[in-house]
Amino acid sequence: MAKKRNIPHTYVIVFFIIIASAILTWIIPGGEFDRMDKLMPDGSTKSVIVDGSFHHVADQPQTWQVFSAFFQGFVNQADIIIFILLIGGAFWIMNASKAIDVGILAFLQFTKKLERIQFLKKLGVNNIVMVLIMLMFSSFGAIFGMSEETIAFIIVMIPLAISMGYDSITGMSMVYVAAHLGFAGAVLNPFTIGIAQGLSDIPLFSGIEYRLFCWFVINLVGFTIILRWANKVKKEPKISPMYAADEVWRKQHESQEVNFEYHTPKAAWYSYFMVLISLIGFSYFYPETTMRIGNSEFSGFVLPITTALFAIMGFFSLRKSIHFFILTLLLFTIVFLIVGVMGYGWYVKEIGTLFFTMGLASGIAMGSSPNEITKLFLDGVKDILSAGLIVGLAGGIIVILQDGKIIDTIMYGLSQSMNEMGKVASVGIMYVIQTGLNIIIPSGSAKAALTMPIMAPFSDLIGVSRQATVMAFQFGDGFTNMITPTSGVLIGCLGVAKIPYDVWFKWFWKIALAFVILGFLLLIPTVLFEMNGF
Repeated sequence: MAKKRNIPHTYVIVFFIIIASAILTWIIPGGEFDRMDKLMPDGSTKSVIVDGSFHHVADQPQTWQVFSAFFQGFVNQADIIIFILLIGGAFWIMNASKAIDVGILAFLQFTKKLERIQFLKKLGVNNIVMVLIMLMFSSFGAIFGMSEETIAFIIVMIPLAISMGYDSITGMSMVYVAAHLGFAGAVLNPFTIGIAQGLSDIPLFSGIEYRLFCWFVINLVGFTIILRWANKVKKEPKISPMYAADEVWRKQHESQEVNFEYHTPKAAWYSYFMVLISLIGFSYFYPETTMRIGNSEFSGFVLPITTALFAIMGFFSLRKSIHFFILTLLLFTIVFLIVGVMGYGWYVKEIGTLFFTMGLASGIAMGSSPNEITKLFLDGVKDILSAGLIVGLAGGIIVILQDGKIIDTIMYGLSQSMNEMGKVASVGIMYVIQTGLNIIIPSGSAKAALTMPIMAPFSDLIGVSRQATVMAFQFGDGFTNMITPTSGVLIGCLGVAKIPYDVWFKWFWKIALAFVILGFLLLIPTVLFEMNGF
């Protein structure tokens, strides 16, 4: 009998990538661009490359640093790691109440009622639900660049997907892939399109008409692929490479099939009033909020209105059961996340704090003692610790490439390959460069600051519009986020979903390739036809 080949652990795969990166520092000569600070339209400053300033520097071959890179990787990715741990602890407290199980059961019962409507039954109620969920996350990705925030939703969507008869890959796709489809087809994302256009000296969010078309096409293709996979798994669950591993999720939520004891302890009312008083305080100090969507903004009494809605929905949910009150807490946590991101520029620190508070409020509502809440929180941290560790390890890849002084050299060498090519070929080469760089520089804003000061002037010389160059950056920055092991967010989401990276890679690489080809096809009209903003 042939010996069964063991698949390397995700940690092993990351370690070998770090070693490969270290080897490259012995082969590729060191180099750097000079940089300067440039004032952005929003008043902030970005460090940008000085055109024509590339020069070679002393090589910095990496040896023992492959081990120290782990430490620095944890330091650099500390915010994401802590965010993951806070999310894991908070949701473990919430899960102890069985509120999410109750919510999923209520949702499934609702969808069964919808199936009585023949038109919806013909379309497939589950298909409609999945499209609406994916459309929401894709919109978030396109408008305000949702990425890190998806980690928090994986914990909710995986059990939902499993309960609907799908697998964890489907749940991961409904959140992470959908958000990054929107991220790739960015319409108003200030962290990618905003920075790239600002550095290219073109009007912010111009060319929106064609980008909306691209966003629609990318979503159409992406949603179709995900729905086809989901329906295959529904018909034959064992075709999923995660079928055996998903047993953990199935066991964790099999209690949905039993009758729940619906009740509302006095502690839940205490939690309700504590949260309500806090929200009233915030509404008093921040009566008006300026919400920013792309280059547009509007002001209104967002916090007071949201607080009033919480007061009403929280009261009636408590009248029904503590489970529905905790689900209301989750709902308004998501609402305040959106308000915080779009109105106050929140990032992982504030979002992690928000979910941590939600966990504490859930624990208090259940009547748990401080020691019991602490134990639940620590149990959640232990359960999700491996996801945090892999994020830190993956950060070591970037550390080696940066300390080895080869990132700028790689970019400079690639940029030289665009000389004396036609417009379509040139924009294609720009796209390939941005796609390749995204593997070693997952941060969209950092990559924009690195590449656009070079790409934008170069596009003038070859007769390609700067808007087309921004589109090449946009697509190159977006699609490979869904597969590159250097993306801390991807690795974090996979860790939370309990999907090994090698399983995800084998399932997704063909899809990623299809999106890369689609991106190139969508770039061709930007150089062949006259369009508004181009």
